[in-house]
Amino acid sequence: MPVNIGCNTFVQEQQTTHKRSFRVNRSYPKILRNRKNRIERRLAPKNWEDQPRPMFKASNIQYEMADRVQAVHCGGIGAMHLMVQRLGLVEDVDRNLKLLKVHLPYHESDHVLNIAYNILAGGVRLEDIEQRRQDENFLNGLDAPRIPDPTTAGDFTRRFAQGDIVSLQECINRSRRAVWKVQPEGFLKEAFIDVDGTIAQTYGECKEGIGLSYKGIWGYAPLIVSLANTKEVLYLLNRPGQAASHSGRVEWIDRAVELVASVAGKVTVRGDTDFTHTAHLDRWDEAGRYFILGMDAHPKVVQLAAGLPASAWQRLERLPKYEILSEARQKAFRFKEQMVIEKEFKNQVLVGEDIAEIEYRPHQCGRKYRLVIVPKNISVKKGEHALLDEIRYFFYITNRKDKARKIVGLANGRCDQENGIEQLKNGVNAMRMPVNDLLSNWAYRVMAALAWNLKSWYGLLAPNRERGLELVKMEFRRFLNAILLIPCQIVRTARRVIYRVLGYNSWMVDFFATWKRLQQLVLVEWKPPDELRREDHDRRSVAVWSEKGDRNDRTRPKSPRQRQTGAKEHARRFGA
Repeated sequence: MPVNIGCNTFVQEQQTTHKRSFRVNRSYPKILRNRKNRIERRLAPKNWEDQPRPMFKASNIQYEMADRVQAVHCGGIGAMHLMVQRLGLVEDVDRNLKLLKVHLPYHESDHVLNIAYNILAGGVRLEDIEQRRQDENFLNGLDAPRIPDPTTAGDFTRRFAQGDIVSLQECINRSRRAVWKVQPEGFLKEAFIDVDGTIAQTYGECKEGIGLSYKGIWGYAPLIVSLANTKEVLYLLNRPGQAASHSGRVEWIDRAVELVASVAGKVTVRGDTDFTHTAHLDRWDEAGRYFILGMDAHPKVVQLAAGLPASAWQRLERLPKYEILSEARQKAFRFKEQMVIEKEFKNQVLVGEDIAEIEYRPHQCGRKYRLVIVPKNISVKKGEHALLDEIRYFFYITNRKDKARKIVGLANGRCDQENGIEQLKNGVNAMRMPVNDLLSNWAYRVMAALAWNLKSWYGLLAPNRERGLELVKMEFRRFLNAILLIPCQIVRTARRVIYRVLGYNSWMVDFFATWKRLQQLVLVEWKPPDELRREDHDRRSVAVWSEKGDRNDRTRPKSPRQRQTGAKEHARRFGA
């Protein structure tokens, strides 16, 4: 039976593996309401008199060690782990990522989640795992006897080959699909895939695979493919620093399009001038995929634009970024601009923009496409004196049928990906290079970027749609303070791990609502751990005997007696 929670209808209730459905204690809303009222009364405006002392009055501060009360600073980690389990990511990683021959004692999923959870708990580098490892309450909150230390975590990243990294990303994407499938109708009616490269600087002298970028910076040149609608990182590729921005992009664009097209009604790929690989435009167009890509202003297209008659041009009026619901505010004074004028620095000022479009067939294409042209009239000034005026052309090639002005607006919307990349660099710290070679650092970045994706998934699964989308768009560090870094008391019983929330913030109502929803939902088929281990053991046994047994009888698992007979026949025919 579907469960109706909030504004969305979701999948079936918990199966018989969980004998009783979860119910929130009736006192929880009352406790939250009381905490909210107390803080609102405390922060309510007052007619203060002149205070003789500052607000921070505490002076006789003492510290004591708690003996019986166990608490953790990142109480939201339990909700994240619950979501990961419901999405089936743990089982998927352990089944498809075979990097460990034996588990003494860790599984592949333990290593992957260890790196992601370290970031969600506030860690900024691999060494911060040791703080989680030494925190008994953190371990108790996840019911983990122990977790890998930083050195072991680094050694795990060195086990990855390129195929293993791709396999890990596909595991993450299968969980991503589970989140997408339970979204409301029209969730991805029109999806936008953004592609861009960046530079991850390193100061290490012994990092294998680093290179000198076009900006003169030593490091790597990661490629990020993201979904603009939800800010998710779909694929992440690590490349040497000297690699061109477009290097290796086609394969990952195709993968991303195939992934998103399974749930989206319309898919559009966006990229700047470095990503206009015209050799693939016909193929994408024939497959029904849309694109809006920048084109370099090479002499041929500039000549075409300059030769257009005056009647072909229109003044470009930019679409407003947002709707003003109240009175328009007066624009703030631009101190930077005033300083440029006073110091008589050279400055470039945009005077106006026009727009036109033509049909254009790139050299490597068999058909024509729309080429939207935007010439910008730029005045170069020194102080208050104009030095010269120049025209700079910007070109966008597309197979979409929208008006030219909308095409320009959609193309400029890709710039928001820069904010996401900045969050990966300075919020998540996923662009660090904690190990010493290209593939290992690539693997680390994928696991670190998982923390960012978990943030988006959590927001998409929130029952309050508006508040959930706010979490999706939220900066990573702000998200941690709102959802993850919640002080909680940890109470363990024989069958449960209980997080008792000790603090309060404005997101607590949404936090409990999302937790309740995760408890009630089964996004993938859930099986007890014993059954999973038994299935995995049987699958391995069948694989071994298939290689050694009769080649004509591999379609179904053999019984123990058949396996014994097959082994004897194999020994008779080919020798023991």
